[in-house]
Amino acid sequence: MKRCNWANINELMKNYHDNEWAKPIYEDKIFFEFLILESMQAGLSWDIVLKKRENFRVAFDNFDYQKIASYGKNKIDELMKNKGIIRNQLKIKAAINNAKQFIEIIKQYNSFSKYIWSFVNNKPIINELKSDKDILSSSLLSDKISNELKKCGFKFVGTTIIYSFLQATGIINDHINDCFVKNKY
Repeated sequence: MKRCNWANINELMKNYHDNEWAKPIYEDKIFFEFLILESMQAGLSWDIVLKKRENFRVAFDNFDYQKIASYGKNKIDELMKNKGIIRNQLKIKAAINNAKQFIEIIKQYNSFSKYIWSFVNNKPIINELKSDKDILSSSLLSDKISNELKKCGFKFVGTTIIYSFLQATGIINDHINDCFVKNKY
């Protein structure tokens, strides 16, 4: 089976690639999970984040944005002591802030899913890529969404983070053309 080369690092990455990456999602909770994980990845490798994913799940109350929005100083202190996650205070505070903004978008659009999918008219973008070298790190779409999220008050949502977020959630399918997962979803 041919898969995207970036996934061949280890079994965890292969499993993520084969079963999650670029699979369209529509559940707000999963969107929020990836928003946290992608923002935590800034400056690090995705492999590091995946290895800590379950620790994040426990530390961040199963990615419950309602609970995270109410985190205060004590919870921030607790998270900063948690060696199982990425202990970056700016990223932790951004996760709390983003939970609040996420809730506001849900109030306005009835779901974050409806909001984010509206940028692509509810249809995934399937890029034609011959190799991993053709995969972009940003696009006009990620620029636009990044700017819109920033206007809404989100933090750690630069265009590269958002492009990765769009790939992770299946809004953009960047599997290379001969990857066995390309047309799976």
